[in-house]
Amino acid sequence: MDDTTLWWILAGVLIAAELTTGSFYLLMLALGATAGALAGHLSLSGTAQVVLAAASGGLATAGWYLFRRSRGGEAPDIQSDRNVNLDIGETVQVLTWDEQGRTQVQYRGANWSARYVGSAPARPGPHRIAKLHGNQLELESL
Repeated sequence: MDDTTLWWILAGVLIAAELTTGSFYLLMLALGATAGALAGHLSLSGTAQVVLAAASGGLATAGWYLFRRSRGGEAPDIQSDRNVNLDIGETVQVLTWDEQGRTQVQYRGANWSARYVGSAPARPGPHRIAKLHGNQLELESL
């Protein structure tokens, strides 16, 4: 088996690993392996193939990292972001509140523990889910 075949197999393994893990960085390393394979097709020495593969894979990985960082790749707030958690903004019916502003509500076919986080006094009636902390809903008045 020649060098180019090994480079192509490595590129395929990296792509398969990316498909199973979802890490886009593995695709950047697969680009480096592809560069090594192309260097092999150009009949460059083994050392030149490794240097070219490492340089192109490293540059592609660093470029992807800098691109993601410049775009503001912060993690979304999963507790209050409707794009992440579809429960945010949904309405529940509160029958009673206790003196600490806590209650049990029926939501999606199950009983949920909830607490009031609104500014007005807690009253029975419809409330909006503002956040989700674990298995506890934080509710606001409508």
